[in-house]
Amino acid sequence: MTFIKFLFTKVFLKQLSIAIIALLGLAFVILFWLKFTTNHDQKIEVPSLAKMSLDTAENKLNEIDLRFEVIDSSNYNPDFPKYSVIEQIPKAGEFVKENRKIYLTLNRSGYVYLKIPEVVGKTRRQAEPTLISMGFEIGRITYKSYIALDEVLELSYKGKKLKSGEKIQKTSVIDLVLGDGEGGLKN
Repeated sequence: MTFIKFLFTKVFLKQLSIAIIALLGLAFVILFWLKFTTNHDQKIEVPSLAKMSLDTAENKLNEIDLRFEVIDSSNYNPDFPKYSVIEQIPKAGEFVKENRKIYLTLNRSGYVYLKIPEVVGKTRRQAEPTLISMGFEIGRITYKSYIALDEVLELSYKGKKLKSGEKIQKTSVIDLVLGDGEGGLKN
């Protein structure tokens, strides 16, 4: 008997139809089981947790059978209360299933403290971008008798002289004392 003739025999066709019916039945059972175990039609809308304290956010999520995890304390945002939620994933208004974990980012208690870079002895053109890129603000600029024009002679914060390596809060206003370019010259 050749292979082609065997494909059209009564025994093979019977076995093939039993296999197809079993496969379709198994697929139907698996799909029904998945629909039941994955809560297919369940939807819980994620609430907005912005500006809430961690305790308040936890209570609100517990009421609707959602969990949370704090993933980070980000940069300080003065528009939000200290230690409040400033970001959440998934975002408010999205739909999730019960027991889903919501990832929260909290606001710090204040700006981070940064070390003052070594800018004394450098020019104003070098010092200002360095300080600004770190997050400091440039305040009052005064000149002092010195031979080099616009060379940074000292830094101060709220009237107190700063040394490189000292730590002050990001966004602090730093005053500069620069050389006037006329010191040491005799007329």
